[in-house]
Amino acid sequence: MIRLSRQGTNKKPFYRVVLLEKSAARNGRSLEILGTYNPVPNPALIELNTERIAYWTSKGAQVSSTIANLLRRTQERSGAAAPAV
Repeated sequence: MIRLSRQGTNKKPFYRVVLLEKSAARNGRSLEILGTYNPVPNPALIELNTERIAYWTSKGAQVSSTIANLLRRTQERSGAAAPAV
């Protein structure tokens, strides 16, 4: 599953977009780090490796609803085609 893993400190969240087993803990050992999301600045900083996300979704990885929203936002900002979710 592709989802967020929380990093950072209190009141200063920072997230990694990670690939991990569906049953693994939120901050458990990830198989691969696919990007970052920093919601603190305005606008939020989103860095995603869309090629690797497309690869893993083609292999059957599920994308969380939050990651799907982030993919949609990056697609709107750049105007480029994001992988189908």
